[in-house]
Amino acid sequence: MPATASTTHLPVLNESRSGFPNICGWESEIDAVVLHNEPIFLPTTNLQFADITAGFACALHMHQPTIPAGGNGELISNLQYMFEHPHDGDNHNAGAFAWCYSRMGQFIPELVEQGCNPRIMLDYSGNLLWGLHQMGREDVLNNLKRITCDRAYQPHVEWLGTMWSHAVIPSTPIPDIKLHIRAWQHYFAAIFGYDALRRVKGFSPPEMHLPNHPDTLFEYIKALKECGYRWLMVQEHSVEQLDGSGLTQDQKYVPNRLVARNSHGETISITALIKTQGSDTKLVAQMQPYFEAKGRGKQQMGEVSVPSVVTQIADGENGGVMMNEFPRDLFRIYHDIREQSGGRTGVVAVNGTEYLELIEAAGANPEDYPTCQAVQQHRIWQRVDPNSATPEAVETAIATLKQEDSQFHMDGASWTNHMSWVQGYDNVLDPMRKLSVAFHEKYDSQRQQDPATTQRPDYLEALLYNLLLQTSCFRYWGQGMWTDFARELYRRGEAILKR
Repeated sequence: MPATASTTHLPVLNESRSGFPNICGWESEIDAVVLHNEPIFLPTTNLQFADITAGFACALHMHQPTIPAGGNGELISNLQYMFEHPHDGDNHNAGAFAWCYSRMGQFIPELVEQGCNPRIMLDYSGNLLWGLHQMGREDVLNNLKRITCDRAYQPHVEWLGTMWSHAVIPSTPIPDIKLHIRAWQHYFAAIFGYDALRRVKGFSPPEMHLPNHPDTLFEYIKALKECGYRWLMVQEHSVEQLDGSGLTQDQKYVPNRLVARNSHGETISITALIKTQGSDTKLVAQMQPYFEAKGRGKQQMGEVSVPSVVTQIADGENGGVMMNEFPRDLFRIYHDIREQSGGRTGVVAVNGTEYLELIEAAGANPEDYPTCQAVQQHRIWQRVDPNSATPEAVETAIATLKQEDSQFHMDGASWTNHMSWVQGYDNVLDPMRKLSVAFHEKYDSQRQQDPATTQRPDYLEALLYNLLLQTSCFRYWGQGMWTDFARELYRRGEAILKR
């Protein structure tokens, strides 16, 4: 990467662009920072590969949507709305939520100072980060900056990229997938700097939602790789082996090679770490991945024996277990590990990129990783010859499979498979698609002719509403206030594009 990349900074979160977040305009600068293959954790890790028998990797997912619910209809964070309406529903939890967004900035330094060797991966939506800035919660942001930018804590903390506006990928218009990924990179760099962004190499999809339509998955992985990501976290039951069977017990605890084949027969792949099934918040809050890792050992991968890793992610703020049990058990378990092994040998805490760099430095080859694909794709490729695939043949196969089996779908899979992000939400999805089409019809040719188009205020505002409308929350809480918010975002976005 260019020598200047580590010392170049995006403009501070300024209000000169109509008070909107910095989510576009510095695409070439972002590319210069993220498109590199240099090691991230290897130069600073205090773990020795030979001394590790198994690892556990925990991630915390944090999100609050942006809603048009300010005093005069301004865009505000739902967290702000909770503070302003404390007697509605569970809004009394606003203060506890804000503390949860901040507390790892205190917990990690405390654990390090106590002689522990903690690890944590953090996944914050762009909406949440922007909302904290809008609310003036510099206390929260400064706590996060401490563990992100202070070299004493960098070996212990890994940020994961995500979709800026918490969009579930299977139902996101394909041209917008990369816009979300890029928007998050812009905003993260605006807060934490280019040095911090350079270290973000893993990706955490909202709701752990993995697309299984061949073209959507292909474009998703392509976008991730074009944005500099090395690996992706996926839910165990959202993938299958190439023969359609589920993952083997051992396969869940080592890196996999997630392969995508599109309707033209082209293939692409990315490394995947498997999030195992279970009650997510309870598992992470009670540090269950550590206990699971104690029952695991090393596995042979090509010429190398590698430690297994138990990967788990949970909402960082939702539920009593995360609010109350997580702080208690986090310290209790790390103190136990410190007394037993110092946290550097045997079963250890490890972050995703750190784990991959350790095993690959020891000789593991990604080509030797077990292979998986999105669930239900085997049934498509049973009917379509990959070597002569066409979009028409793939769509015919999908339509036939849907007719033959009412359970077959191309809606993807997530950690909330009890609900659909598509069925019953045409009043949100149709406007969402229309706004996306209108956005690209207006700006794609302009961007091709002049890349500086992304620095224009009108482009920024239109992009913001396009991304905001795709936030999953407008299809999570059912019909009513949340779908009303979606209609208002569409109305504003449409008005901007008609200007």
